Amino acid sequence: MNSRIEQVTPEVVLPKAGLTGLLVNGEWRTPAKGKTLDVENPSRRQTLATIGASDEDDVKAAVAAASAAFPKWRRLASRARGALLTELGNRVTTNAEEIARVLAAESGNALRTQSRPEVLGAAEVLRYYGGVIAEQKGETLPLGPGLFSYSTREPLGVVGAIIPWNSPVVLAAVKIGMALGTGNTLVLKPAEDAPLAVIKIAELAADLFPAGVFNVVTGTGIDAGAPLAAHPNVAKVSFTGSLEVGKLVGHAVADRIGHATLELGGKSPCIVYPDAAAPAYVDATVAGIINAMRFARQGQSCTAGSRLYVHKDVWDTVMTKLVAKVKELKIGDSLDESNDIGAIINAERYSEVRAFIDEAINNGAQVLTGSLPPDVSEAKGFFPEPVIFAGVDNSWRVTREEVFGPVLVAIPWSDEEEVIKWANDTVYGLAAYVFTNDLTTALKATDQIDAGWLQVNRAGGQIPGMSYGGAKQSGIGAEYSIEGALEAYTSRKSVTINA
Repeated sequence: MNSRIEQVTPEVVLPKAGLTGLLVNGEWRTPAKGKTLDVENPSRRQTLATIGASDEDDVKAAVAAASAAFPKWRRLASRARGALLTELGNRVTTNAEEIARVLAAESGNALRTQSRPEVLGAAEVLRYYGGVIAEQKGETLPLGPGLFSYSTREPLGVVGAIIPWNSPVVLAAVKIGMALGTGNTLVLKPAEDAPLAVIKIAELAADLFPAGVFNVVTGTGIDAGAPLAAHPNVAKVSFTGSLEVGKLVGHAVADRIGHATLELGGKSPCIVYPDAAAPAYVDATVAGIINAMRFARQGQSCTAGSRLYVHKDVWDTVMTKLVAKVKELKIGDSLDESNDIGAIINAERYSEVRAFIDEAINNGAQVLTGSLPPDVSEAKGFFPEPVIFAGVDNSWRVTREEVFGPVLVAIPWSDEEEVIKWANDTVYGLAAYVFTNDLTTALKATDQIDAGWLQVNRAGGQIPGMSYGGAKQSGIGAEYSIEGALEAYTSRKSVTINA
């Protein structure tokens, strides 16, 4: 394997054995066909590393190892499995700075505002499942005299987990915690654009779990992801990614009557009521709008509140402060501690985000802040400025489709019933944000908005223990909570005894 990180990014420490990209049965292996892929630093447009890339043969080997390890792992006491997850969380904490720097370099997510908090959050996720997994319980049923009936939760078998590049470390932790904690074995495929930080975590786990319990395959979605989703011995697939790819994964799983959790895209509404712009609250509301939009993550989040609806009576107040605050955000190299915002993941995504901005400008959208970024051939790094558009409505493509970039559309409203309709006028239903200080108003809005995860006067990330999942075409199933783990990663077994 060839790595050039020492020459171009000396402040980053790469994985070592994990650069093979293939962890099977507790050992790092070279992919069978010797395929490789380059991982690029999008801030500097330089190759970080060349790692192994798995294909169908490697996936089969990983699934075989996971299948062989499953019978013994499932019988291990849940508290023992939890202790191993807690230990992995502690190891991640110990090595958090190294992992965060790798994550910042490969993902483009700024070290201070995004990558470092994500790694620390991933450690908390692992410790959460380590602590609560022993609390999984069955049920007893009063069927009548002489009958004793009870139910238990049984693991499904081999789980295939496919994660994206925008939040790879915390999503890896979620899937590791849920799958292994409930007694399943795991084959994890990181995104080809950002696999290195996940590999760093896998290196910490390689000697922790019994051989075959936790396996990793790197590679493209076509070469490694598709064979994993379609493998007949993968009992469950947990996929986080785009709606388009999620449909393919769901189809592959449905063909064999398998189990699937799909966490897909979003086009989340953010509704600002007049009282949220009162002098005592307006600064917090504006900060919430910026956080909801995930500007500090370059808008690369499925939960980004990219449709902003501001009441017309406070439009000028809110938008003036919002534009001013967004202009203060510093954009640049993701490894620079002073930067708030990093880089778009790759040239393809950068070009697509640029095309959305270009189209909206050409169609007459009003640009409140930001500009058309340089063509990809001229960009030294993939750094589009945050853009806020006005003068659009719900029919515009930039309002309806997931841009997955730092592009916010702002629309004034005056009628509450109408703005709720606007909020629900989408195929997506992942997240929504409401800013108001009236409890009745908040409860009414959250009741009527079609989304799986709603926040009021808050726009932070997911917290371990909460139930997180989407409605409509934003997905199937919920993650982050112990209830979600039991519902999605186990099946119910019912036993009735004639006493």
